[in-house]
Amino acid sequence: MSETSPAPQAAGQQAPLVVNIQYVKDLSFEVPGAPQIFTQLRAQPQVNINLDVQARRLEEGQNLYEVSLVIRAEATEGAAGPTNGQGSAPPAGTGTVFVAELTYAGVFTLSGLPDNAVEPVLLVECPRILFPFARNILADVTRDGGFPPVLLQPIDFVALWQARRAQAATQPAMA
Repeated sequence: MSETSPAPQAAGQQAPLVVNIQYVKDLSFEVPGAPQIFTQLRAQPQVNINLDVQARRLEEGQNLYEVSLVIRAEATEGAAGPTNGQGSAPPAGTGTVFVAELTYAGVFTLSGLPDNAVEPVLLVECPRILFPFARNILADVTRDGGFPPVLLQPIDFVALWQARRAQAATQPAMA
């Protein structure tokens, strides 16, 4: 019974971070060279990943925030010796293999946090919650598109946030 007693106390206090909803805000998958790319691709494409975290307050004076993971995966064919030296026009199938763009978002309520904790919660903890779902969606869409699934490696959101803060701190000094 001692395990159930903390639950009523927790119900009386609001949690500092509540996930209200998670959703796909935007999803795009393009294969510009289809259907030829499927017969011409000889090696696994090289995939470049860009990831950004965005956070915004939904209403002024409210503790309701939207946090978005914006992921762009662009796959290109690896350098394949002879095909690179053929005249001015590249052969069909070189260049971009596919482009996947995903914005996966969540609406979070923050309560009782000190002002200096809001930014790290929005840019570190909330993306940690969203990331596994976004990772699965990206893997599924690339696999369903006819390619090996793109499996994102774990992201160090603390380092990403610290790099963003360091960049913001140096910009006014340079301006």
